[in-house]
Amino acid sequence: MDIDAYTRAHQEDWSELDRLAKRRRLEGDDTDRLIELYQSGASQLSALKSSAGSSAVGERLSLSLSRARLRFTGTGRNLAGQVPTFFAVQLPAALYRVRWLSLVVAAVTVVVAVLFGVWAATSPAVLANFGSPEFRKQFATRDFVDYYSNNAPSSFTGQVWTNNAFIAAQSVAFGITGIYVPYLLLTNAQNVGMSAGVLAEQGRLEYFFLYIAPHGQLELYSLFVAMAAGLMIFWSWIAPGARTRGQALAEDGRALGSIAIGLVISLLVSGVIEGFVTRQPWPWAIKIGIGTVALAAFLIYQWLVGGRAFRAGQTGDLDEFEAGARQLVSG
Repeated sequence: MDIDAYTRAHQEDWSELDRLAKRRRLEGDDTDRLIELYQSGASQLSALKSSAGSSAVGERLSLSLSRARLRFTGTGRNLAGQVPTFFAVQLPAALYRVRWLSLVVAAVTVVVAVLFGVWAATSPAVLANFGSPEFRKQFATRDFVDYYSNNAPSSFTGQVWTNNAFIAAQSVAFGITGIYVPYLLLTNAQNVGMSAGVLAEQGRLEYFFLYIAPHGQLELYSLFVAMAAGLMIFWSWIAPGARTRGQALAEDGRALGSIAIGLVISLLVSGVIEGFVTRQPWPWAIKIGIGTVALAAFLIYQWLVGGRAFRAGQTGDLDEFEAGARQLVSG
């Protein structure tokens, strides 16, 4: 084999392979082209080694192929080293992407809960589905309030935290079905509305808001965010845009799936408030104020920190960690 002639014949493809392998980000067409060049380059390297053995040309081509291969297989990540970048870049960017849809989910939930609560409070037939008059009275005058103090704070916190985190994870994971999130939204809104309606029937509606407000602000909004993420993953499959459905689902699933991890933390905070703050004999202004501060911190993280990460080029995908971090630090 004439190595010089063989090199001239394929040099353009090898240079393109090397250039694409060094790029920080690749679009869909670039990825397809990189795979094509990798496959042909591997065959050409095999031909070079078979005919000419070890050579400088073969070593350079082997290096380019190694870079390309790393784009597909990735490199090992130091988990501890990636944690700060995850919370500074990826997670807030993913949360920022679902900011408006989170508000839509919240608005729909409020409307459904209010309508169902009014219907329940003014319709004896609806209230009868909740239980007997004696049961409703006990629920409104004792059970609803005692629920927050019947168990030890730590065990109660763990119980509500794991339950809510599981619901949030399900919302993200099963959002692709397009059915689970609307079902969960309507069911939760109806349950909230029914509880409010029963307390309104007994003239104790203010207790509903007082006991829900401290922890419920952050807890409910975290669940709204989870539902929004699930719906957005579903929509990426329905309307992928210029991407293939598989590519859109993979990219958005990776990016938005990280939201479930972040919500584990926010729901832990709301669980601590529910388990340790709500039961305290403090003024309601203080207890509700604590919940408001917790929600405000989450919104700042989602809208301000997330907006900054998103404008730096992040979408929430793991592959954008290092690039986004550098842009954030530099400007």
